[in-house]
Amino acid sequence: MRVIILAAGQGTRLRPHTNTKPKCMVELCGKALIDYQLDAFKKAGITDITVVAGYREDKLVRAGVNKILNPCYASTNMVTTLMYARDLFDGHDDVLITYGDIVYEQRILDAILAAQGPVVLTIDKAWKRLWDLRMENPLDDAETLKLAGDRIIELGKKPTNYHEIQGQYMGLIKVAAAKAKDFVNAWLQMDKKAIYDGKNFDNMYLTSYIQHLIDSGWFVRSIPVESGWLEIDTVDDLDFYQQKLKDGSLGDIFKV
Repeated sequence: MRVIILAAGQGTRLRPHTNTKPKCMVELCGKALIDYQLDAFKKAGITDITVVAGYREDKLVRAGVNKILNPCYASTNMVTTLMYARDLFDGHDDVLITYGDIVYEQRILDAILAAQGPVVLTIDKAWKRLWDLRMENPLDDAETLKLAGDRIIELGKKPTNYHEIQGQYMGLIKVAAAKAKDFVNAWLQMDKKAIYDGKNFDNMYLTSYIQHLIDSGWFVRSIPVESGWLEIDTVDDLDFYQQKLKDGSLGDIFKV
């Protein structure tokens, strides 16, 4: 097993916390976001860890963690950042891809590590509990995720109703070693001039790429979990989570 942490973005919505450091180095309850993940990997026995960095990469240093740079971080998005690490998709190991701005309990990591399939994603079936605490209308923020059995058939679109959200995409993906080279080759063969969910090729969302794989016939399997994770995207997110974790009111949703 090898891990790729995507952490090249500028984290503009977390400023001023990201004025001098990348988003994954912002602290939640006194601990950098990346360290929550690294602790989980250590407990799982994973030592092959690479972070794809960009913005303020000089501040992103952790012992035993490899670093690859996306020099075009200011003008590209997640998929391009991931593909700077495409040499790691050599077919020798499964590859776990994780966003740098999420934290998750050990059970979430254990669930995806144990799962089988060409591409597997954890999905939060109880996502609305957290969204209801954070905002008045969760439908404005959530994305579609439609299933046929445990197979994901759609994700990352704008929902019109809650029936189109059968779980919440979390930003935690595993690609089987046997499909690792194909995972990269599918990206290399895409139309570089096309628009994907409103974005050009270089700024494509990772959900758009996964949807492209699904539309191309790939089996993308859902691994259902309930709560146990947080995404820290904005200053409001950070302030909200820190207060709720300190007063214990997130105890049934996420445990530090």
